Amino acid sequence: MRTIIEPFKIKMVEALQMTTREQREQIISSVDFNPFLIRSEDVLIDLLTDSGTSSMSDRQWAALISADEAYAGSRSYFKFEDKIQEITGFKHVIPTHQGRAAERILFSVATKQGDIVPNNTHFDTTRANIEFTKAIAVDLQDEACTDPELEAPFKGNLDLEKLRALLEEVGPERIPLGMITVTNNASGGQPVSMANIRATSELLRSHDIPFIIDACRFSENAYFIKTREAGYADKSLLEIAQEMFSMADGCTMSAKKDAFANIGGFLAINNDEWAVQARTLLVLTEGFPTYGGLAGRDLAAIAQGLDEVLDEDYMQYRIRSTQYLGDNLEKVGVPIYKPTGGHAIYINARKFLPHIPPEHFPGQALVVEMYIEGGIRAVEIGSVMFGKTNPDTGALIPAKNELVRMAIPRRVYTQSHVDYVIEAMGDLARRKDAVQGLQFKLEAPVLRHFTSTFKRL
Repeated sequence: MRTIIEPFKIKMVEALQMTTREQREQIISSVDFNPFLIRSEDVLIDLLTDSGTSSMSDRQWAALISADEAYAGSRSYFKFEDKIQEITGFKHVIPTHQGRAAERILFSVATKQGDIVPNNTHFDTTRANIEFTKAIAVDLQDEACTDPELEAPFKGNLDLEKLRALLEEVGPERIPLGMITVTNNASGGQPVSMANIRATSELLRSHDIPFIIDACRFSENAYFIKTREAGYADKSLLEIAQEMFSMADGCTMSAKKDAFANIGGFLAINNDEWAVQARTLLVLTEGFPTYGGLAGRDLAAIAQGLDEVLDEDYMQYRIRSTQYLGDNLEKVGVPIYKPTGGHAIYINARKFLPHIPPEHFPGQALVVEMYIEGGIRAVEIGSVMFGKTNPDTGALIPAKNELVRMAIPRRVYTQSHVDYVIEAMGDLARRKDAVQGLQFKLEAPVLRHFTSTFKRL
């Protein structure tokens, strides 16, 4: 089989600023060992996130230039609405400036103190927005996801037995909505099967509980269904996506992921009462219902991006190029969460740095060393992001996994950039035993991975 090439040509480039190891040592020390605080010009390969970091296409730029910037009734909004309704089928489309704003509006409308919201795995902002309303976010991930070494096609699935047990324990009246995240970002970027989405939908609807999909990477999930689940090989990505959404009552989406946009998101729902309340909040905090905190050009770019992300040539390249990085990291001695996901590679920091215990944050120590070694910026997804401090003892309650996510921006880096990352990680693997753990210098009260600072032990 021939090499899977990038299904695009490069029309514009951005210069990278080269740095030395000595410079990077000084830079990471000056920001107290939190890569979020590094200036972007000091980063060589930025794998911190795939959110808002994609390259837009010529057609997106064309749509952007011809967009309608009317305050109300913009034609760009109606193109945006038409495309989302074509894919999802949901009645009400409410634009927001990004996905977490859609989450905030949804949970402000639908949840209250003491409510419980189940999900396969809540990501950081989803959990924070639920907890802000004094509701409780409960993760019900399949047990397969807790084993980084296990090869399974749909490790992102929600555990249906756990959901049944939760319904019996607390009663459906305490569950205002149930969710599923596709792909499961907090658990290795793993996909969710159509069978699991259907069974989750049927169980929730049997108790009259609305079912919401966190759809940031819906097209990547659709591709995994097409290539891994029986009965879908001959269906288009659009048809698979439409089937996924047909089982739900709404979705939230950050368009900064699978829509190739640099900003934007939306809430799409069928519930008329929720929609009225959501638009009221939208006007208060985001903007008029036909722009929702976005310029017309952003709405136009998102609509075009949602069309492009369902192209199967692009998606084959996307998934295979991520797999290429994962396969070659293993060859140079870097253990990864298996199998490779769609948008990112997750390094098993617990296995890579076994001499650093969870309370000394092996994932955070690893992202520091990745920056020093090659100017590579990544993010910890372990006990800094998802660990908790026991209020009685002050001891760390560690996360189930200690991972480092290398999120790959869409249409940004070439294979030579990826090969550089592999080489740098191979060099780091040869000196891993000398990597030092960290402890908090300043611990942020919420979403602590963003702004907390650290010191070396």
